[in-house]
Amino acid sequence: MLLELFDCPYAELNSLEDVRSRLLRITDEIGATRVNENFHHFSPQGISGVVIIAESHLTIHTWPEHGYAAVDLFTCDASIDYDLAERLLVGAFKAGRHERQTLARGQMTVVHPA
Repeated sequence: MLLELFDCPYAELNSLEDVRSRLLRITDEIGATRVNENFHHFSPQGISGVVIIAESHLTIHTWPEHGYAAVDLFTCDASIDYDLAERLLVGAFKAGRHERQTLARGQMTVVHPA
């Protein structure tokens, strides 16, 4: 799932600890299994972060000066509820509007050698 968040308040996108805690909470709420995490605050503003999950990853890149964040949730577990993740992310960052794209990845035939 690719989620673009628009019209977010500056403060919601520029506090490293707040962005980190929101993503970790949302990861737990959607039932994903956390493996590792890394977040970086840029000067003078903006955050990039990744939560590695057993099912793949959740990433965020923020541009507080534009009220914008790009969030990617990539999973290999069909039980992860993208609708729930979307609602939680939009609410957590107080997005005035958002756009979502869902891509089906890995649609391939696996051939095993004889």
